[in-house]
Amino acid sequence: MNTSLTAAIVWASLAVWIGIWLRRLLPPPHLSADTKDTVKLTMGLVATMSALLLGLLVNSGKASYDTKRGQVIQMASKVALLDRVLVLGVYGPEGAEVRRQLRTLVEEQMRRMWPGEPSVPAQLKSPSQTGDAFYAAIQTLAARDDTQRALKAQAVSLTVEFAQLRSLMLAQSSTSIAIPVLVMVVCWLLVIFLGFTLIAPPNATANLALMVSALCAAAAIFLIMELDRPFGGLIQISSEPMRNALSQLGKWGLWEPKRRAALRSPESRSPGRIEKEVSLHFAYRKHGRMTPPGATMAEPPE
Repeated sequence: MNTSLTAAIVWASLAVWIGIWLRRLLPPPHLSADTKDTVKLTMGLVATMSALLLGLLVNSGKASYDTKRGQVIQMASKVALLDRVLVLGVYGPEGAEVRRQLRTLVEEQMRRMWPGEPSVPAQLKSPSQTGDAFYAAIQTLAARDDTQRALKAQAVSLTVEFAQLRSLMLAQSSTSIAIPVLVMVVCWLLVIFLGFTLIAPPNATANLALMVSALCAAAAIFLIMELDRPFGGLIQISSEPMRNALSQLGKWGLWEPKRRAALRSPESRSPGRIEKEVSLHFAYRKHGRMTPPGATMAEPPE
């Protein structure tokens, strides 16, 4: 069982059972109506402050989670666009080797980020040797005209941006939740349930209601902690964007002679048409079809 979930359940049970035990030890004057009203007022104040801090923790964890999810989507889009740039450059066997290295780099990165086994932690550190080899391979591509030089420069730029995203994810891998705030919230919730248990009637229904409420509060703390573990927790960022980008590598229809001839024309290889080609390709892929040889942006899939 997850360590965080276990700790949350133990904390919830402990808070209620300590209150039940203390209620039995208190003399009757300490459980008068005036005392109960006073406890209710003070517990209401503590509950309000706890709700505010819980909101801050949820917002912090959700913001960190959404940021990392956006970075994964950006990485996937840059991989797909980089592969398309290498295709439009028509660099021959050298370009095919670079695209093979790109696939290797993406596969290794995915194995590190999503190991597939709960016992293996995610590693956001970039595979430096594979990345350096891929960058050096792009630099060695021979550009024979202005179009290929422009596409090569764009490929280098996309590679640098991809590396920057990986470095940014590594730098942001530390916890986004302030531990003192989390400890303070847990302590306040413990005080709240202790107070409610002391003034609750001594019957099984009241005890069960308090236990369920404590478990709900513990589940909220557990989910906040899971949001801070986007690559290894229960609320894990999906690897589908990267897997979709990986599945597109090498599947741009280059084996078709007409398509290959069209890619050699200066107009189709101009840098300004790269993003249009990518959008058109994915539009056809959405309908389960490969991009036809003569397709243009004016010919959307049916």
